[in-house]
Amino acid sequence: MSAATDRLLAEARRRLGRRPGPDDLPALVDEGALVVDIRPAADRATHGELPGALVVERNVLEWRLDPTGDHRVPELEGPDQVVVLVCNEGYASSLAAAVLRDVGLARATDLDGGYLAWAAAPDEG
Repeated sequence: MSAATDRLLAEARRRLGRRPGPDDLPALVDEGALVVDIRPAADRATHGELPGALVVERNVLEWRLDPTGDHRVPELEGPDQVVVLVCNEGYASSLAAAVLRDVGLARATDLDGGYLAWAAAPDEG
């Protein structure tokens, strides 16, 4: 990673605060969180699907998860819903979650370690 990218990632994670890990996902879902897999189709085909996650690829994420937008997904209940983004390792999802906060999702976050951490967790993958 470049120094500029490192700074962007550090700032995004500072804004997000504590990021949930794989063990936190079931409770978050039970409480109404929306889990969104932002990985490209090729990564999902290679590594597997995340059960119960809504798939929204990164290139359309802001449009599909804008709580005030005409193109938002019906699964998004509103601006106060917890939205947990998942990428492969938790880097792109941190940056994307910070952008979603700018779009109006105050509780957007991402899965610490991403899909690969979830898949490696004893009770998950």
